[in-house]
Amino acid sequence: MGARIGVLALQGDVSEHIDAFRNAARAFGSEASVMVTPVRKPDEITDLDAVAIPGGESTTISRLIEKNGLFEPLVEFEGGIFATCAGMVMMARSVDDPRIRPLGLMDYTVIRNAFGRQRESFEADVKIAGLDRPFHAVFIRAPVAEHPGNGIKIVGTLPEGIIALEQERYMALSFHPELGNDPRLHIRFLKNCGLI
Repeated sequence: MGARIGVLALQGDVSEHIDAFRNAARAFGSEASVMVTPVRKPDEITDLDAVAIPGGESTTISRLIEKNGLFEPLVEFEGGIFATCAGMVMMARSVDDPRIRPLGLMDYTVIRNAFGRQRESFEADVKIAGLDRPFHAVFIRAPVAEHPGNGIKIVGTLPEGIIALEQERYMALSFHPELGNDPRLHIRFLKNCGLI
């Protein structure tokens, strides 16, 4: 059986992530061996190899994770987690907003809306360690990470802070790699998890 990837389908860029993982598998020649499905309930996580926590509104996503009984299953999940924007907020050890209960899976602090509100959203070509050319990144009310702990690899920064981190089977990005046609970060995550 091939790789099974779930996209947390509570709010945010769900269909875009499903398409991006399918495109990444196609670009790598592994389309037939990668299955991508939306996830809304705890029992849908059990048999997965990886989960994506998409961007959206982090306070809403935090509340819906709790309401749908997904907090403990995500904390205990042994597969890979690919977290973007609000997902990066959820992966943190601590967040600058008491309304959010982070999963605490990666040892860093996160600052929400580090670049400003919606009108300050922007796109930029950013350098990501290990990629041969810049990655065109879309930042929408994006967070940044600070104070990463041991074992976390910083792979992208801007003057405002850390925008990309990796730790074994985890990848956390402050931007939206699913909103473009560049599959490199989705491919890299799948390779880091040994799924392609």
